[in-house]
Amino acid sequence: MARRRWLPALRSLITPGPQPDEEKTITWTGGYTSTTYAGVTNIWGTEGRADGWDLGRVVTEGYERVIWVYKAIDTIGKHASRLPLEIGRGLTEDGEFEEVIEDHPLLRVLNGPHANPLESGAQFRRRLSAQILLSKRGAFVEVTRSNRGTITRLDLLPPDRIIPVPDDKGEYIKHYEFTTLYGKVRELEPERVRWIREPHPTDPFSGQTPLEAAGISIELDHLSRQYNVAFIKNDARPGGIVAVDTNSLTNEDMDRLEQRFLPGSQFAGHVSVVGAGQGGMDYVDLAARPREMAYEHAAQNAKLEILAAFGVPESVTGNASGRTFDNAEQEEYGFWIHTELGHLSLISDAFAADLGDIDLSIRYDTSTVQALELPRRKRREEARAEFEAGLISIDEYRRRAGLPAYENPHSRALWISPQKAPVPLRKEDAAALGIQSGDGTQAPPGGMPGMGGDPNAPIDPTQQQGDGSAADAVAQARAEGGQPAGPAPGGEAGPAAAAVSDARSDAAQPAIPGEAAAAVADARTNPTPGPGPAAAAVEDARDLQTKALDTANAPGPQFEVTDDDFDRAQEAVALALDALFARQEGVITARLRSPKQRKGTKYWRAQGPEDSRGGDTPLDVDRVLGADRWVEEINSTLARVLARVAGVVFKRTAEAFGAPTPPAAASQRITAAVLDAVAAADNIARGFLDNVATLLTQSQDVTDDIDDLVALVRTAFSDMAAKTSGDMAEMAAVATVNGTAEATAAALGPAIVRTWVTRGDDRVRPAHEAVGGTTLPVATPFDVDGYPMRFPGDQLAPLRLTINCRCRLRYRADGGDGS
Repeated sequence: MARRRWLPALRSLITPGPQPDEEKTITWTGGYTSTTYAGVTNIWGTEGRADGWDLGRVVTEGYERVIWVYKAIDTIGKHASRLPLEIGRGLTEDGEFEEVIEDHPLLRVLNGPHANPLESGAQFRRRLSAQILLSKRGAFVEVTRSNRGTITRLDLLPPDRIIPVPDDKGEYIKHYEFTTLYGKVRELEPERVRWIREPHPTDPFSGQTPLEAAGISIELDHLSRQYNVAFIKNDARPGGIVAVDTNSLTNEDMDRLEQRFLPGSQFAGHVSVVGAGQGGMDYVDLAARPREMAYEHAAQNAKLEILAAFGVPESVTGNASGRTFDNAEQEEYGFWIHTELGHLSLISDAFAADLGDIDLSIRYDTSTVQALELPRRKRREEARAEFEAGLISIDEYRRRAGLPAYENPHSRALWISPQKAPVPLRKEDAAALGIQSGDGTQAPPGGMPGMGGDPNAPIDPTQQQGDGSAADAVAQARAEGGQPAGPAPGGEAGPAAAAVSDARSDAAQPAIPGEAAAAVADARTNPTPGPGPAAAAVEDARDLQTKALDTANAPGPQFEVTDDDFDRAQEAVALALDALFARQEGVITARLRSPKQRKGTKYWRAQGPEDSRGGDTPLDVDRVLGADRWVEEINSTLARVLARVAGVVFKRTAEAFGAPTPPAAASQRITAAVLDAVAAADNIARGFLDNVATLLTQSQDVTDDIDDLVALVRTAFSDMAAKTSGDMAEMAAVATVNGTAEATAAALGPAIVRTWVTRGDDRVRPAHEAVGGTTLPVATPFDVDGYPMRFPGDQLAPLRLTINCRCRLRYRADGGDGS
């Protein structure tokens, strides 16, 4: 410590002797620029641009006294304290981390409640931001580690009491000398200090601050305000003067008039009387052009220059008057891009060496900043306009919007407005789009989703893949429903993928198409003007496959939806739903165990005594379930499966009445029937999710163990998922099959009647048993317990009349008895 006592004296002795010092001077005093420095060096032979910076005076006379300095620093600093830092590895195309590190010692200090004994992480970062902006030398952070090398605290050192000492052996910094509040000097090793500053272009031992460039404007703003206050306090200028003839006034009268000019604001605005020549009288208005108007211009210019130096528009500070919404939004975006992001990067990059892994990166999490969404929002708007014009495909739009591409023929094609005609980009997509069939012949426009044609057009069940049988629909449903929506994040299979794999392995194998399917395929590929051998074979095969009543003696064509149609349709839907339910169970349990979901809640398991990432709040059940996204996936899957089921029924109904080419008029009605069935399943799925959400919410009041919630979810799925899936499959199948048959028969003409047929067992509800056997013309609704129903399973009827319904309709040309 002896060396510390003689160090100041030594510095004074070895200070360069008389030499011509180039100095810069200006005509005002008291500003915040380095006006006295001009090429001199300090005792270490380095430039000393920051040595004369009086930080205490800067804070007192600038930050605490000038409103625009305070507001600019406050605006920049509040974002640095509000936004958390995040650590991760790798980057995706969207600029997000491929892997986010939730548990890191540095985050516990920077984001946690205790950066040091006196400050939280947010308070520490706000003071750090202010010091970087105010101090020409920059900010100094002392890092304290445990015996195991883990960062335990961060302390801000006063910039005016710490000096970086260069190494005379060629190293950049030998050590830092910090003078404590009591005058004790401490030497700090370079690895213990993080020096954060805006770099100076020529002096590596100095930083930069906006106060240097704005120094004159800051002084001008302060002096203008002082002048205006002094003027108001001391100016005794009256509002006007009346001049009178003084020859008739005594000295006492003149003294009394002169007293009118006493100083003080209480006399401002009074009309005073003064003397004039003999017989003269005049009036002078002194308030016509007040001198204080100059203050407004000076204050306005100073404000603009100060905010420009800090890079903070006035609208960002809270005053957006005089600006349109677009202008204010653009100013905020410019502030983030040109000012705030650079400031945040300066802070986060200073701690990159403390990550312990060269593959890790640290940055501020700006995902919640709405202003930064502006360019992405504009790109999406441009992409939507290009898609509407047919210039890009659905997949191209989704990639620009940051969404995964579908990668199917419809999403790869260009859809040309206004008719939305598909333009295949691959030769193999032509058949799937309905542009060209598999044998090279032209296919009719439109079609079912996933089976060719325009997806924006009404469903056209004439476009089918495979042999068109119900077995084919089941097989395709298995192929689609058994596949997971996509790989787990990171490309690795997680619990959700395992659950899907288990569900897929348990699914039954699809039925093999029989003779009826072969006959239908022959009839489709070799159409004849009237019923021929193929049609007869189809009819014979149908009689063997179904359980329809004996209608051999009926006088006209007949068609009846059979139990087999319902069973196969229900099987197709159930297979798809079972896979979705199994995967969703895995997703929910994985989210419950995710550190990101449990962080800040009472379910966080501390990793040690210093782990402060827990909390008292419950889990966010809505985020854990993800109900909207899951229901959307269910609806999308059901729409594809039910569309194929509808196509099978559509073909069979039309062929039964001698219409080789199904009527196009039925297409839109069938679309409505499929959508009604999907909506019914949507309601059941949301009811199931509401029950799971209620169980999770109520259970959080009685348990703090995440394993209990995981077990609860598994129990709920094992107890309720099978019945929910069965109800959804049965309701959707009945509504789709009956609705498609009704729409097709109605399109064939009014000369068709249909009879309500029940299954005749003890499950038939009384209301349906009462209407059983009733025959009405096609499109005439049945009166079921006071409600008009177009067909069994009609979703326009109350739920109590449709759920678990298995009834069907028997159609025949008018003129037979239908028995």
